[in-house]
Amino acid sequence: MAGSIYLLDASVRKDTGKGASRRLRREDKVPGILYGGEDAPVALTFDHNKINNSADYEAFYSHVLTLNIEGEKVEALVKDMQRHPYKPKIMHIDFQRVIAGEELHTNVPLHFINEDKCAPIKNDGGIAEHHVNEIEITCLPKDLPEYIEVDMTDVEMGQTVHLSDITLPAGISSVELAKDDETHDLAVVTVKKAPKAPAADEDSEASAEGEEGEGTEE
Repeated sequence: MAGSIYLLDASVRKDTGKGASRRLRREDKVPGILYGGEDAPVALTFDHNKINNSADYEAFYSHVLTLNIEGEKVEALVKDMQRHPYKPKIMHIDFQRVIAGEELHTNVPLHFINEDKCAPIKNDGGIAEHHVNEIEITCLPKDLPEYIEVDMTDVEMGQTVHLSDITLPAGISSVELAKDDETHDLAVVTVKKAPKAPAADEDSEASAEGEEGEGTEE
């Protein structure tokens, strides 16, 4: 797939409303909208298979994409996606325009690295309990990362890594930490002892042994 997930062809949608959207979905199309900036929102149509395939990639949600709208290329971010409750169908997708020089406000995923080198996990049977898997950030479009790494190498047993412990790339700010309140220094991951397996019920074991000992007279 390579870089093709970052380029989506779109056509301007003239008919709007639930009826028009249902017709598009029957034709394997996805209705969508592009908004943001000083331009008016534009109703769009996308190929369902292309959107569905691109949506399998994490980077699709945190990368500046290029929408080819009938020959005009516009940079945008995925802001919302509605899926069918039980079918593998995307029902609607929202994009926000990316304006060069204007800060973005978006979510990016966290990648927890070196968990296999974390001593409590490697040697003491500990586990990493992830509290969040993405964080809100602000940055310029040119600085937008596809993900942010959380290095687990030196995390100790019982330690919780908070937002303030994460080294953010240059040009990236945490939305929560910018609120300048300790309650917004969210817990990200905790290394703790793995829960013990529940002890077997002795009465159940005794009952099972009794049943195994019973025979049927011939």
